[in-house]
Amino acid sequence: MTTYVKKPGWFTVHVLNRLVAWLTRRGVSVWGSRVLAVRGRKSGEWRRTPVNVLTLDGGRYLIAPRGHVQWTHNMRAAGGGELLLGRNTEPFTATEIPDGEKPEILRAYLKRWKAEVGAFFDGVGPESSTEELLRIAPKHPVFRITGTS
Repeated sequence: MTTYVKKPGWFTVHVLNRLVAWLTRRGVSVWGSRVLAVRGRKSGEWRRTPVNVLTLDGGRYLIAPRGHVQWTHNMRAAGGGELLLGRNTEPFTATEIPDGEKPEILRAYLKRWKAEVGAFFDGVGPESSTEELLRIAPKHPVFRITGTS
């Protein structure tokens, strides 16, 4: 597994992520935002982070734009988690998508959120070739999520 993490800038960490998380906790989704809650693989405690949920061809996906980060490691260990929007909690299971199946998912994700996350994709965007998307696929975990209710 490739370990790749591009750290977000100060503005993203201290302003944007906090604002989106604050709104999402109050039930306001910003372009599909949710708060992801997943149990820590070592501590067992719930860890929370803002995420964008992509809906594509009837499936729902979580993509890690910053690479193999703590929530992706925890997701692999836990096999799922919860998506929070205000007081609504949606439990789900997660299945990691193999690299070869990621290009169209990444393309759709970048089409929707490139302005927010494009800096983390090494110059690859929604108009990039399938080969370019395959090149970056190992750096960006993708999980298909399925509700448990």
